[in-house]
Amino acid sequence: MNHPLGLLRNPYCQRGVALITVLMLVAVMSAILATYFVLTNVELSMTRSTRAADRGYYAAEAGLNIRAKLIRNSFEGFNRPAGMAPPESVGQLPCQGPGYGSGDFGCQAFTMGSRDVATYVEEQPGNPTTFVIPAGERFEYLTAGEYRYSLFSVAHSEPERPEAILEMKINSRVVPLFQFAAFYDKDLEILPGPDMTLAGPVHVNGNLYVGAGSSLTIEGQVTTTEHLYHGRKEKPGSGDQCSGGSVHVHDSGGSPVSMPACGSPTPGRTDVTDTSPWNGTVQTGVDVVTVPAPEMLDPTPGELYWDRADLRIMYDVPSGTVRVRKQDGGVHPNSGLLTGCSGAVDTTYSLDNRRENTKIRMLEVDVRQVLTCLDNNPGVIDGKTLADMTDGGLVWYLGVSGPSADTVNNYGVRVTNGDELTAAGASPPAVQGMTIVTSQALYIHGDFNKTNRKPAAFLADSLNVLSNAWVDNPGGGDDDDDGSPPHNGSDTTIHAAFLAGTDTTGGFDGAAGEGQNEYNGGLENYPRFHENWSSATLTYRGSFVSLNEPRHVDGLWEDQDYSPPTRDWSFESDFTDAANLPPLTPRFVYIKQELYVREFDL
Repeated sequence: MNHPLGLLRNPYCQRGVALITVLMLVAVMSAILATYFVLTNVELSMTRSTRAADRGYYAAEAGLNIRAKLIRNSFEGFNRPAGMAPPESVGQLPCQGPGYGSGDFGCQAFTMGSRDVATYVEEQPGNPTTFVIPAGERFEYLTAGEYRYSLFSVAHSEPERPEAILEMKINSRVVPLFQFAAFYDKDLEILPGPDMTLAGPVHVNGNLYVGAGSSLTIEGQVTTTEHLYHGRKEKPGSGDQCSGGSVHVHDSGGSPVSMPACGSPTPGRTDVTDTSPWNGTVQTGVDVVTVPAPEMLDPTPGELYWDRADLRIMYDVPSGTVRVRKQDGGVHPNSGLLTGCSGAVDTTYSLDNRRENTKIRMLEVDVRQVLTCLDNNPGVIDGKTLADMTDGGLVWYLGVSGPSADTVNNYGVRVTNGDELTAAGASPPAVQGMTIVTSQALYIHGDFNKTNRKPAAFLADSLNVLSNAWVDNPGGGDDDDDGSPPHNGSDTTIHAAFLAGTDTTGGFDGAAGEGQNEYNGGLENYPRFHENWSSATLTYRGSFVSLNEPRHVDGLWEDQDYSPPTRDWSFESDFTDAANLPPLTPRFVYIKQELYVREFDL
């Protein structure tokens, strides 16, 4: 009898079994390899898809950022975005037809790497709203105009195949600069000798250095983009950097909180890094806000204040003539009416500026006489009345042109007889507000806007204050640089916001300008003085804004010859109401993001 396993011992049979086994193993391995390749291809496809989606996402995000910046730029130019968003079409993405919208809201295409990005904007209903920035936020309690928009962006590498669809809701906030007690687009130093109180917010696009001979109190939010120091910037020795006085900033509850002592815990100025005691009232390291460039003051068609001015008076130095100009720079057809008004405008060359060590070629403007002349001759301002509210009131551009107008020079504009902003006569139209602009040095002579005050502002390259007692060269030389002391000033009152260039301590912002023994005079010397004010008071209500260094004067604070006034200074609280701001108040714009959404169902 044969053994049942005998067949298995047959070598031919054994070879067949082995072959079958190998074939089965090959089949299994092939299946595994096929599965591996399928999975690898799927993974590679998913990776490529994810990478493409990521690239599409970042491209679409860049499109949103561009449109947000364009919205902000429009407001910075004193314009409001306008236009129409593209219509919605069933089964089609916007910006793929049939309509593309128009203006600031219409479709705009960009190329980001290998991606095409289509963007558009929708304006939310109800714009604008007057918005008070909440407590604890940057610029708390300031009144802003708020405009709401939805921004959309679609990225694709192939037509009709979007890789990312994004939506961002933003609030564009427009904040007037004259709502700040002090706003500097550079380092700011506040180092008064006598007691000083700033009853309003302070913002610095740079470093803030504070100190006091006696005491300094700030009753508003303090924000800086860099550091807040208790101590002097200009002193090189640590022992000289502390003034010895006290500095307080009010907290969110309105209580004064002392700043850490200067020179503690280490000698020298103290970097205030712990701002928690103020509960949001003191913030350092905040984002820089974009402000207008100094060229906005230039007498050039296309610049804001020149274009929007109701009246443009220019003194041409080479010819010695004063004329009213049109927006395009030509002579206004009614120029002779103003220059024919007795005492309205004139020129002088009699004021010696000791800080600049030169006589000033001056355009003289008598505010009351000019207002009276305009009331009697409305053709000079193209038929407008003194009560015009096109830009919130009257805007005057007063300038000097000549061979040195674009560089350091001895040109200036002096404003006099402005104690009340009204024309002479029985019942002239009521001036609603006044902003006076020049690209050159400005001299305010005597009281301004003291009686029946209106919203008012001065915008200039540098700003000088002359008291009611000022007389050019009295007795042949009291204000000459002949070694004689300056003559005595008298009590003077000014109600107006200031925007002007100020010197920078040490010539540089931040650490590069520290320790150079070159003090710029600080906020307490923002107005340039030229008299002995030791027995006189300058009463001031307004706002201090500095966006740059002066471009047309270069005399240093330490070269001045004066005695400071008693400073009865305060922020003009009326400016917290937008209705009470001066005409064409400069402003900054910042964007607050409210919503960010990605559509994944593509």
